[in-house]
Amino acid sequence: MLNRKPRVAFICVHNSCRSQMAEALGKHFASDVFESYSAGTELRPQINQDAVRIIQDLYSIDMNATQSSKLLADIPEVDIVITMGCNVDCPFLPCQHREDWGLDDPSHQADEAFIYTAQTIEAKIQDLKARIQQGSIQLNANTAV
Repeated sequence: MLNRKPRVAFICVHNSCRSQMAEALGKHFASDVFESYSAGTELRPQINQDAVRIIQDLYSIDMNATQSSKLLADIPEVDIVITMGCNVDCPFLPCQHREDWGLDDPSHQADEAFIYTAQTIEAKIQDLKARIQQGSIQLNANTAV
């Protein structure tokens, strides 16, 4: 059993849209159960501004104020890795538990695609939180595999 809250990394190649949304919503809905981080293998000069606007509108979270595009090396070792649905070259990060959420990238689409993505991420965050609380995701204090 971990002697700290599990660390969850939401990763995608660009770390500018879905993974950033997941980090923000993880911090908002599950900070009592796990720590949320996001990262990727490439940096973007800024987070997708449509994602920023939708998260602000739906949840009153200003991602521009609290987050930035980060590389995998910029975050601490994590226990759980969630890939967003990169399809091709999804980044690899050592962990004890890994899952892919298979989310389509809403970039360059209408607001409805961003809203759908945000609401899907919120539901998946709540589910991940519940599974961690119930112990159905087995984590131990040993080094991540």
